[in-house]
Amino acid sequence: MSAAAVPASTQVPPPAPLPPSAAAAARRRRLPRTAVSLALGAAAVLVLAVASMFVGVSDVSLSSLLSGDPVAWQVFWVSRVPRTLSVILAGTALSVAGLIMQLMARNKFVEPGTVGTVESASLGILVVTVLLPGASLMMKMSTATVFAMAGTALFLLILRRLPLRNTLLVPLVGIMLGGVISAVTTFFAYRTDLLQTLNSWMVGDFSGVLRGRYELLWIVGILTVVGYLAADRFTVAGMGADFTTNLGLNYNRVMALGLVIVSLISAVVVVSVGSIPFLGLIVPNLVSLLIGDNVRRAVPWVAVFGAGFVLACDIIGRTIRYPYEIPVGVIVSAIGSVLFLYLLLRKRASRG
Repeated sequence: MSAAAVPASTQVPPPAPLPPSAAAAARRRRLPRTAVSLALGAAAVLVLAVASMFVGVSDVSLSSLLSGDPVAWQVFWVSRVPRTLSVILAGTALSVAGLIMQLMARNKFVEPGTVGTVESASLGILVVTVLLPGASLMMKMSTATVFAMAGTALFLLILRRLPLRNTLLVPLVGIMLGGVISAVTTFFAYRTDLLQTLNSWMVGDFSGVLRGRYELLWIVGILTVVGYLAADRFTVAGMGADFTTNLGLNYNRVMALGLVIVSLISAVVVVSVGSIPFLGLIVPNLVSLLIGDNVRRAVPWVAVFGAGFVLACDIIGRTIRYPYEIPVGVIVSAIGSVLFLYLLLRKRASRG
């Protein structure tokens, strides 16, 4: 029976919208539940971090530490603790960098590994390695950051000139740009006999992390906090230049800040542990499916989920072929590619 055939006396009126005071009260009721869920997620990451410290070939167990075994304590402080901290820092920073990149590009299917940022950073490291073989780690990081900024800026410039901002076209353009940069890097690495060194930068691996060789990753931790503080600005910038200007923000400055954060995070992670693909793509999208698109509320979730995901992948890589170890970049790539395909097909199905 159509709505017109229903007598007026039996029609159910639409629900009245909540008054502002009731809506605010509902939001306040949701906040404690969100805080509890986030605390539980952080506790799960803490459990994974503790488990990570006791997984490996060396005999480091709780009983050996409690008995005062000097060898166990040395391995614990020199290797296990720095490795766990580096996993948490890298996972958190790359996930937040992916979220910022998606806001800048106004597309949910991009991240530093699919727009040429990581490939540009690798090219920068190769250039400084060839020209200055004895360059310090800080010099490599600075050069990689400059190249990463140039590569990301080139992608954003190409993106502005695209006639159609198709959801799937944008990541394809980024992947093609990254492929071109990667081909150039591989060619010069082959000519300079640095292919093996290049491969170590392109595959994320925490097995070589030791005390004194991971401290640069604290920089990405600071940048993650900066990204959280500027989350609202990135959200506004994602609406476009005209909208941002009408709200009184400088669009170019916000984009430049995002460019610096994404490039510096990518460069530091590549220099320290190598590339970890798909992380900045799948984590923000999964968080968006769970809690929505409120960026200010999503950033802590992205950080916690990213750290937990990389910790879990690192533990799997160390146990799946024990006593051998599979690089975490391989595990993340295998899982991330499946999730990426799922997100693409889900987006296409929702449109159909």
